[in-house]
Amino acid sequence: MSRKQKSGFTNHVLLQFGIPLLSFILLIGLWQAKLFHTIFNIKIHQLPLPLSIWQALIDNWDTLLFYTKYTVSEAILGILIGSLIGFLFATLAVIWPKWGVGGLILVAALNAVPIIALAPIMNLWFGDGLGSRVSIVTITTIAAMALNAHKGLRNVDPLALDLMHSYASSSYVIFWRLRLPNCLPHLFTALKINTTAGMIGAIVSEFFFSSKGLGYMLSNSLKIAQMSVGWACIVLSAIVGVLLYFIVQLLESLCIRWHVSQRT
Repeated sequence: MSRKQKSGFTNHVLLQFGIPLLSFILLIGLWQAKLFHTIFNIKIHQLPLPLSIWQALIDNWDTLLFYTKYTVSEAILGILIGSLIGFLFATLAVIWPKWGVGGLILVAALNAVPIIALAPIMNLWFGDGLGSRVSIVTITTIAAMALNAHKGLRNVDPLALDLMHSYASSSYVIFWRLRLPNCLPHLFTALKINTTAGMIGAIVSEFFFSSKGLGYMLSNSLKIAQMSVGWACIVLSAIVGVLLYFIVQLLESLCIRWHVSQRT
């Protein structure tokens, strides 16, 4: 690697990781210095200081880790099932456009239903176990995958499509050789959206009819005014969301190295 390449790589790393890290450190420093408390007139018991949240993380680590695993399992199962159903909806919409577009509209309408309204219904259907929370995450992640995948499957290069037809390629071959590769960037975009939506759905659903999970612990902490523990739950959920996002991003870089977004 030449000196110029090393310099460019160093600048890229600094821009991608250095600036966000410095911004985060600055934010924590201002928070610990009670700047936000002064500006917004917030009491310490309403917004605990970072060191207090850190201490709550240490003191409750075993419980928080167990509940985090439970919530993550709900989120991942729901994301996988919801994404699969969403992709199937998109595929059917491409195969049968007249009926498929109506199905996508129904999916979008279902996604607009508030989680608070879904939680009691899912609890009645699937009980107060893992199934009700997974079903809620599934419902909240279908639409993003369906709409993004449908766009990727349909918006193919017309010249490439004409070339496939000129070779008398079947619909099956066109799907696997042209539509699906074209859809992969959109598919990973939907997965990135669903990592966040899935964690939100899992945590919010645990506020209702749950005895485990970060949402359950967060709800109980707020009820008994243990704000530091509540914020510890928020911090862990944010960390998990970021990790899931980067896992999807890593898979994207491995699966679609040929795409222009990866080359640049």
